[in-house]
Amino acid sequence: MTGDGRTPSATLLALVAVLAVAMLVPVGYVVATAVEIGWAELAPLIFRPRVGELLVNTVLLLVLGVPATIVLGVGGAWLVERTDLPGRRFFAVLLVAPLAIPAFVSSYGWASAIPSINGLAGGLLVATLAYSPLVYLPALATLRGLDPALEESARSLGQSSWAVFGRVILPQLRLAILGGGLVVALHLLAEYGAFAFIRFDTFTTAIVVAYQSTFAGSSAAALGVVLATLCLVLLVIEAGARGRARYARVGTGSPHPAVPARLGRATPLAIAALVVLGAAATVVPLVNVVRWLAASDPSAFEAMPAAIVQTVLLATGGAVGALLVALPVGWLSARFPGRLSRSLEAPYYVASSLPAIIVALALVTVTLRFVPALYQTAATVMAAYVVIFLPRALVSLRAGIAQVPESLEEAARSLGSAPIVARLRVTAPLLLPAVAAGGALVALGAANELTATLLLAPTGTRTLATQFWSAASAIDYPGAAPYALLLILLSVPAVALMFAQTRGGRAR
Repeated sequence: MTGDGRTPSATLLALVAVLAVAMLVPVGYVVATAVEIGWAELAPLIFRPRVGELLVNTVLLLVLGVPATIVLGVGGAWLVERTDLPGRRFFAVLLVAPLAIPAFVSSYGWASAIPSINGLAGGLLVATLAYSPLVYLPALATLRGLDPALEESARSLGQSSWAVFGRVILPQLRLAILGGGLVVALHLLAEYGAFAFIRFDTFTTAIVVAYQSTFAGSSAAALGVVLATLCLVLLVIEAGARGRARYARVGTGSPHPAVPARLGRATPLAIAALVVLGAAATVVPLVNVVRWLAASDPSAFEAMPAAIVQTVLLATGGAVGALLVALPVGWLSARFPGRLSRSLEAPYYVASSLPAIIVALALVTVTLRFVPALYQTAATVMAAYVVIFLPRALVSLRAGIAQVPESLEEAARSLGSAPIVARLRVTAPLLLPAVAAGGALVALGAANELTATLLLAPTGTRTLATQFWSAASAIDYPGAAPYALLLILLSVPAVALMFAQTRGGRAR
């Protein structure tokens, strides 16, 4: 029941509940695997030197990589949003541009530039450059929404620009930093291609190797249990660090834009830092993609039409599936907000927080045991895309539904339209922009998905990501270049959309 006394229909609640249970299949796989294997067999598989090495690598990656992305993301957002840095609009775009380059393509670019790159240092370099925009975007959005009167009051009390940043701005960025840091950490745990390319072992790379050598054996399952546990630990840590602090304000705050902080003598240093960051994150991968593209043999393009068609079909199927799954829960949470809707919505996000490799292993196990006919089919691949990318569709649909006035539907009903007809004629057309945005974000994410596609796709499937990986992992860099370029071009619209949404918060 909502605050105004309205209750959702039993059909809607049942549908959302059934879909929530289905979305928890990966979580159930982890629990069932641990129970089925049993502690007597599981313990030797977990407490062995190899797992210790993977744990050290993964923890070091998180401990060093996440703070580095936070420093780069928050620092960049502050420079382009709250200072008098020359060329702020250019640098604002430059800092988000790395999102258009898949991490495994960035790794390919750096391995082309520095063939000896490997290990933890290489992993940190590639991951930090590729994922710092995931902190930059929420920090930028938060900064655009902050009331500048707080900063002006601090300055009127004699605080320097750096003191205002540390004492006033930074504390209000807490949620953005925690949220962005969590997303980066989950990406670091889930990433396969980027680290496999530069020979840096993590749990995900080890699981893929174990799966390919022993199929769905107990070793891969045990590593999956450890990896899923790490994800849950991260979620708990982030929730605990977030606490109960509230940062909302009443009213719109000061109507004028913030007075930019003066960088003074630090201006050249700030420009140099952003140029180096932008060049390392975008220019190096792009230059090497173009360099290898110029050396490509015409035969490298032969499989491209089939790869484009299969990528479009699988990504479109995943996007449609995600929208269909997200619509009921989005409707429930937007039209009937309350404890019940939040409880039913949570499983959708929990399942999506697990790495793609866990989702893939879960679907392999489920299909083999219960519906073998679906094993290694396009339907299974699209189901994995739905689980992995569902939040992109859900967030867009929920926001879109919340913005459609219910009074329009009520007016249509008062004129004699049935409820379903009123929704189709009045609400559905107004939801089209949200549907298009959510579907595009899911489709573009699915087009770049590598791990689940490698494990679940039917034999002979050729997507852009798998074709790139097939050539690049065989050190056929010229053969991989056309697919790398297409993957980048496909990502540009999604990044532009996310950046536009971020910049739309509060006009300067």
